[in-house]
Amino acid sequence: MKKGLLPILLLIVAIMPCISQVSGAYVDNIKSLRLEVNGIWNSHPVMPMGGNNRVDISFDDLQHNYIRYTYHIIHCNADWQKSDLLESEYLEGFNDSPIDDYKSSMNTTMLYNHYKFSLPNENVKLLVSGNYMVEIYEDGYDEPVGCVCFSVLENKVGLTMDILSNTDIDAYKSHQQLEFSINYQSYNVNRPEEELYPVVYQNRHWDTHVEGLRPSYVRSNELIYNHNRSLIFDGGNEYRRFEILNEYVPTMHVENMSYHDPYYHATIMEDLPRFNYIYDQDQNGRYYVRNSDNYENATESDYFYTHFKLKSSKLEGGDVYLNGDLTYDRYIDEYKMEYDEAEGCYTIYLPLKQGSYNYQYVFLPDDGGNVSIIDTEGSFYQTENEYSIYVYHRPFGERYDHLVGFGTISNFLGTR
Repeated sequence: MKKGLLPILLLIVAIMPCISQVSGAYVDNIKSLRLEVNGIWNSHPVMPMGGNNRVDISFDDLQHNYIRYTYHIIHCNADWQKSDLLESEYLEGFNDSPIDDYKSSMNTTMLYNHYKFSLPNENVKLLVSGNYMVEIYEDGYDEPVGCVCFSVLENKVGLTMDILSNTDIDAYKSHQQLEFSINYQSYNVNRPEEELYPVVYQNRHWDTHVEGLRPSYVRSNELIYNHNRSLIFDGGNEYRRFEILNEYVPTMHVENMSYHDPYYHATIMEDLPRFNYIYDQDQNGRYYVRNSDNYENATESDYFYTHFKLKSSKLEGGDVYLNGDLTYDRYIDEYKMEYDEAEGCYTIYLPLKQGSYNYQYVFLPDDGGNVSIIDTEGSFYQTENEYSIYVYHRPFGERYDHLVGFGTISNFLGTR
């Protein structure tokens, strides 16, 4: 890959600050960039400190021929800005190590090399808790080709959480309200209201995260966060699902499979905007790589050009994007849908590795407003959502944010 051929996209992402927590691939040839904790699929990107815990990072390179890649580890604060720690203060060993574990794809029409590595490893150990960003570089180039984010936890405080559908703005309609408390009884905190800093995510989305919260009231060794309007979220709807497991047989929500030399194509069934709650057992936007044989999934799963269609009138004042882990929850031109005036629908296609996928359609207004799913997916109190709370601690005089608490809760109102 020549430096002059790097996509403009990479140059744009490279100047974006860490605060956007931009995880994902930045160049066209890097696909299926993933992170798991202790080899567990769908695990939260939070690794307990110490022991034999690890994060596993993997990706495919469609260039197929061997490319030497390295990784660079950066310690970040709660807002994902680079912390003030020196490299020697947050890691022991060698940064910028090569990624030597790779295998070539087998029996696939789209050829690729599959790379993987784990942290910590024999070359590097992580010394402190908090947020970490791992940038991946092609050897000899100054701009990353991709990035993954995870956190290291020193579990010091307890969390109690609840999700209400009877919220402070409506009752059993379109919203959900999170309430929680932080218990620091067994942890020494001098000024808990100032030093403890919770950050809340819905379905792990950065664009709906909430920070800067103040406790509603304080009990002995406990901070209570109740009746806070910042903790009211759109309920949304369950994610749509499909599976592309076999190159010949259409599977879940796939209309047809076809071969157009040299690649296979999968056409997803036509979707419509949803104005009612539809219960489904989704995975809140995740995907799982596997083929119909469920064998050597990492290297024997092919890539299919996958076509999506949303039948809808044109939404003025913004654009519609395909969304989920399959797009790294990013709103860039690669994942923006085109509107077909003649057919009256939004369309997009992109190469996806065989597997089971969650997805949704979202609307991003031109005026810089918040992402919305009201006109594409609807919003309902029954929707099963996953809420995650990260509790950071910045003791007086410290130069970084410790991660001292983590908890997650899902509601199942739609099944009651």
